[in-house]
Amino acid sequence: MFRFLLSFSVLSIAFSGLTLIQRFEHWAKSFEIAFQNSDHHALVFKKWVDNDNFIELINAQNLSYTLGHNQFSGMNIEEYRVYLSYKSEEKPLRTGGYSRGYYAANTPPKSVDWIAAGAVTNVKDQGQCGSCWSFSTTGALEGAYFNKFGKLVSFSEQNLVDCDTLKNGGRDHGCNGGLMDNAFHWIEKNFGLCGEVDYPYISGTTKKAGPCKTTCTNIEGSRIVDFVDVAPSSDTDMMLALAKNPVSIAIQADQREFQLYQSGVFTGACGANLDHGVLAVGYGNLNGVDYYLVKNSWSYSWGQDGYILLGRGRNPDTGTVYNGGDGQCGMLLQGSYPVL
Repeated sequence: MFRFLLSFSVLSIAFSGLTLIQRFEHWAKSFEIAFQNSDHHALVFKKWVDNDNFIELINAQNLSYTLGHNQFSGMNIEEYRVYLSYKSEEKPLRTGGYSRGYYAANTPPKSVDWIAAGAVTNVKDQGQCGSCWSFSTTGALEGAYFNKFGKLVSFSEQNLVDCDTLKNGGRDHGCNGGLMDNAFHWIEKNFGLCGEVDYPYISGTTKKAGPCKTTCTNIEGSRIVDFVDVAPSSDTDMMLALAKNPVSIAIQADQREFQLYQSGVFTGACGANLDHGVLAVGYGNLNGVDYYLVKNSWSYSWGQDGYILLGRGRNPDTGTVYNGGDGQCGMLLQGSYPVL
């Protein structure tokens, strides 16, 4: 399913037998960390060592998940949280009921994997821009397009970041956050969305939205005619929805364990104050622990090759449902996907 076993085993082998400072220098070289001066080098090293100690502390507990070094290892929790940008405090476009009729069925299948089905594009990287909402949106649209036309097309996050703004009649905020339902609504009004090839992503480097490009051509058939809001706080509803399409979800991702997550089913302490948009692409069971398969937008170097397995149903450590039924990291609260 993933390439992470190879990539992280290589990193682990490279770390073995090295001193602490050698491991740090190897990490800095691997992630092309640019140091401004010796003081900056010392500051990042201090934060890296603090995270290294935390990784060892958690991994020594033999939990269902492990932590590891990634691009965020040289950051404290405040610096890391800059990458979280879901606008959960905004009023949603819909005030009515949920569209369960789109995915109603008797029982959900035992497992779902949209990656294996061919409906999921490569892991992308939002970079230094709070545009997680746009990546979650395009991921759900890519799945819906695949399901309708049998073709996997990579849609343009930059099109949303630049154009789905208040200035252009949208409701989202570029690199300062947004909501997936707002973006679905904008794609509907815009009669579709451009492809990534025609409108490539650059805000991860520029750290800001650009002028709305009007010369790109919407992918034929990409106009959204409706979107499904999954009934909240229900594993059954989420699983039934996932049997139909990859689902845009919001989670709370501001925990240190999430920052440094590497592999396994994440069952650690995690609230439901939603601050990050991601994409659920399936569910299953790993070593007796039920999970949801979730695609992030932080490149392959984070997590399980860009993915995380979030605990599903009941936490095996406590025997209770996650967050009182709202799902691990609140992932059952605001699920949605588009209909073409």
